[in-house]
Amino acid sequence: MYQFFVEENQLTGDRIAILGNDVNHIKNVLRMKSGERVRVSISDNGRSFFGIIDSISEDEVIVQVESEDENGTELENRIYLFQGLPKGDKMELIIQKAVELGVYEIIPVSMKRCVVKLDDKKASSKIAKWQAISESAAKQSGRSIIPCVRNVMSYKEALNYAFTMDYTIVPYELAEGMEATKAALANIKPGMDVAVFIGPEGGFDVSEIAEAGEKGIVPISLGKRILRTETAGLAVMSIIMYHLEIGE
Repeated sequence: MYQFFVEENQLTGDRIAILGNDVNHIKNVLRMKSGERVRVSISDNGRSFFGIIDSISEDEVIVQVESEDENGTELENRIYLFQGLPKGDKMELIIQKAVELGVYEIIPVSMKRCVVKLDDKKASSKIAKWQAISESAAKQSGRSIIPCVRNVMSYKEALNYAFTMDYTIVPYELAEGMEATKAALANIKPGMDVAVFIGPEGGFDVSEIAEAGEKGIVPISLGKRILRTETAGLAVMSIIMYHLEIGE
């Protein structure tokens, strides 16, 4: 079943108007017809509905609501991924897969060992592209929200932002073994806002780990092997998703 997102004002009673680029996608790419079932989520609040396409015109697709999706597809926790800026197009893969795994928000972070440096113009263009990838991944994976990709933050800004959350972890190759990781994950309770910091290709600078420690951020191990930056965040997301969903 295909997934689409709309604004709250596009829901009127038991009818939803799909507008914009999705109309062309429905008509000319998916070649959908009246009578086909879809899932539509309100991007403002995450409410989701199952419905049937009632009509398709040049500028809108009208969906007749059948029922509201009471179960939804979102985790009970909001997971914030603070990702050190990687080289090349690795960020695109990270965003796509993190969205599939249930991330709530992705924050690109400029760290000491980041090779990539983005000026304001480049950053703005990148963010727009990354947000589009997030939306596409949200549709593909049946999310009820489109995770936000924030503007690039400095490491200090990122630490201050994470400080407002309930719990923060940072995978670090010099952290204690997996028993400590297991204990750290056990501290994540339903409803918590959880921040995860991932270093760039060169890893964290020692001073950055020290700063994180001053903020009460918990270092964890991901095992005996060194993971690439595009693997580490996804590994953590997978572990957290399993920990949260198996407890439901």
